[in-house]
Amino acid sequence: MNLNLTGHHLTITPAIRDYVIAKLDRVVRHFDHVIDVNVVMTVDKLQQKIEANLHTRGKDIHAEAIDADLYAAIDALADKLDRQVLKHKEKREEYRHDAATVKRETAEAETKPAPPTGSAGQST
Repeated sequence: MNLNLTGHHLTITPAIRDYVIAKLDRVVRHFDHVIDVNVVMTVDKLQQKIEANLHTRGKDIHAEAIDADLYAAIDALADKLDRQVLKHKEKREEYRHDAATVKRETAEAETKPAPPTGSAGQST
């Protein structure tokens, strides 16, 4: 995972960088197909705004959070990304499982022998 942290009107300290990395590890733990993460932190008056673009295979996920506290905004952003990544992961798995069951059912139907149509075993 490539992480790109950018700060507007804010200097990115090692403590902030470590905190963001720790929170994004939770997202990567649930879904390991993350390619890039771009995080932009902005300070406007008394608001801390954090935006993240997460590039995965097949989809780009965007989330943003605004709070008065920087660390609270990071926590909210991580929660939003986590929910979106889990939803994307479930959709991918449903799609894969649906396709696999369709293929399996058609293969079973083609190889399944026809039921016998004789009167063997019937008593009168």
